This record gives sequence, structure tokens and C-alpha cells, in this order.
Amino acid sequence: MRLKILLPDRLCLDLEVVRIVAEGPDGAFGMLPHHIDYVSQLAPGILTYEETGGQVRYAGIHSGTLVKVGDEVLVSTSGAVLGDDLQTVQQRAQADFRAAEQSERAARAALARLEAQIVRRFLELEQAL
Repeated sequence: MRLKILLPDRLCLDLEVVRIVAEGPDGAFGMLPHHIDYVSQLAPGILTYEETGGQVRYAGIHSGTLVKVGDEVLVSTSGAVLGDDLQTVQQRAQADFRAAEQSERAARAALARLEAQIVRRFLELEQAL
């Protein structure tokens, strides 16, 4: 089966695999080539895949959606870290995702400040009229 990991701005992985293990909200699940078509949300965690040559590799996934249709498995996620060593992938994924969460928190705080300023301006305009 063909595994594709899609990020918002690029194709992160496009590879023939024989096995996939992923983490959903209710726990881990596995897929083999003749598995039925399937859709699942992915929890932040490690997606494990085995290449046709037997090499096991890992992808740290920052949540997302997995869709299996026929021989194609599409994983859409906002962030992914790929590697051969599970511990290294876990460490890099945690660091990358922590930084992304901090950036998102800062953006939400800036947006909240902008919204508050807009409301204040409207109230000032209303009082001036």
C-alpha cells in the first residue's frame, strides 16, 4: 500500500509500505495492505510504518486525519517528524510540537488583543455619536 503524509505546504512522505501502526483517540490501530477502507482521527503521537524491504521507520504526528482508500493511505497533519530511531523521533517531535503550540498560543493572544481593541473602538465611536 502507498503511504502519503501531507503537510499544509508540502508532501512530506510518499512511500510503498507493508504495515502501518497509528494512534487514534481511542488507542493504537494497525493496517495491512488488504485492510478495508478506513477513516480515523489521529492523536498526537508516533505513526510506525514498515517499508517493503522490512525497514521500520517512524513519523511523529501532530494530530491529523488518516484516510485509507484502496491501496492508498493518506495522512493529513499540521506537522510531522520522520526518522529511523524511535527515541530521536519522539524527542524531535515533542520539541517541534511544543514550539508550534507556543507559537499558536501567542497568535491566539494577539488575536484576542486585536478583538478587544476593535470592540473598544466601536464603543468609543458609539459614545462620540
